[in-house]
Amino acid sequence: MIESDTIKLLRECDAGIKMGVASIDEVLDYVHDETFGKYLADCKEEHNRLKKEIQALLDQYHDEGKEPNPMAKSMSWIKTNVKLVMDESDETIADLMTEGCNMGVKSLNKYLNQYKAADEKTKDITKRLINVEERLVVDIRPYL
Repeated sequence: MIESDTIKLLRECDAGIKMGVASIDEVLDYVHDETFGKYLADCKEEHNRLKKEIQALLDQYHDEGKEPNPMAKSMSWIKTNVKLVMDESDETIADLMTEGCNMGVKSLNKYLNQYKAADEKTKDITKRLINVEERLVVDIRPYL
């Protein structure tokens, strides 16, 4: 049970990180404020660091990880691009990123509760990922 829950939680973190990095990549070129851009770039870097830790653990379990849900990814891409076509402001980007982070935090907490038997190392990575998302939301509030 521990191994099964651990792998499932690692997969969800993997998919969440991929979704988060893709979302940041979609909006980064549109950001006007230098500090706001730095917040996003730093968050992306932290996601990539956590991704390496997750990948190392997935490799130990001989698991390939998980891609984000194609429908969720497509809907996110459409929503982002439609909103940016209508308004390329930092406010719009902050709103999109806040929504995405909040969905990520909600999902990760749900998976943390669902996969209670996961090992402590995986739970710790999940909690760190949640903290990265929550911190970004706080950092970008001035741009809303």
